[in-house]
Amino acid sequence: MDLLSILSAIFLAILIALLLPRARQMLGHSPPAQRGDWQSLLLPLLAVVGFVLLLMKLV
Repeated sequence: MDLLSILSAIFLAILIALLLPRARQMLGHSPPAQRGDWQSLLLPLLAVVGFVLLLMKLV
């Protein structure tokens, strides 16, 4: 391992250590899921998957 890899790993560990408490706080204060939330996630996700499949067919 060279110095750049070691410094990158240290930077990544510090970044994760700083972001985890904030992520826990955000999850604790977020509103609970409601009935239509999954549909609002699935429709754009299916659109992206369909678009990627279309592009793969065209190539």
